[in-house]
Amino acid sequence: MGTASSQKLAGRTIVMSGGSRGIGLAILVAAAREGANVVFLAKTDQPDPRLPGTVHTAVAEIEAAGGKAVAVVGDVRNEEDVQRAVDTAVETFGGIDICVNNASALNLTGTEELPVKRFDLMQQINTRGTFVLSKACVPHLKRSDAGQILTLSPPISLAPRWLGPHPAYTLSKYGMTLLTLGFAAEFESDGIAANCLWPRTTIATAAVINLIPGAADASRSPEIMGDAAVAIFTGPRRSGECLIDDDVLAAAGVTDLSKYGAGPDFAPDLFVDPVS
Repeated sequence: MGTASSQKLAGRTIVMSGGSRGIGLAILVAAAREGANVVFLAKTDQPDPRLPGTVHTAVAEIEAAGGKAVAVVGDVRNEEDVQRAVDTAVETFGGIDICVNNASALNLTGTEELPVKRFDLMQQINTRGTFVLSKACVPHLKRSDAGQILTLSPPISLAPRWLGPHPAYTLSKYGMTLLTLGFAAEFESDGIAANCLWPRTTIATAAVINLIPGAADASRSPEIMGDAAVAIFTGPRRSGECLIDDDVLAAAGVTDLSKYGAGPDFAPDLFVDPVS
């Protein structure tokens, strides 16, 4: 934790969907070390026996890292909840500089077996949630001198190996990416940058460890995504890009990734083709 004068995000305010655990929380903690103010919209008011952490433990962790945090209990599918989070950020911290679309639903079931209600859930949280939160933040991002949108979604590949196994999930994540690339073009003249960030490897969140046997040893820790996000927030302006976490860190001069775990035998994440 640096001094206030050396913190690169001092005075900056982030609004995020989700964030009570996993990658979202890692991003908020990394931003807090640089002095950021944080408002995040999440549902976990009470402990979940399957997953660690609530909005309350997340606030404590963010503030312990050096930032200021307010949790808004709500659902990104509910426009009123989203607006309440945005209004809270403006009323508490005076504006919004960064919007992070982090909330996401995952279901890798094939078309015949996937219930329609699960299809709807993924589109509502992933694609629609990205639209609703970004739309609510944009008027305030325009007033910032460094407005940014960051969406946790993948580069788009039309290769059958990515389109075929789980079209419904792929559609929802590609929808997040297409919206974000669209925002980059739509709001370029307003000074708002918009990018996507995705991990090279699977990430050792509780959800992934519960879902994939042996994932912990082959995955990097969520902190790599936190550090990559902060590098985007604080580095040279870029917009309209689909970025991979370790490429972002390499561009920032970070080449030793050993502290994030895994190693040369890491498990690649979905939508990321092997490096040739």
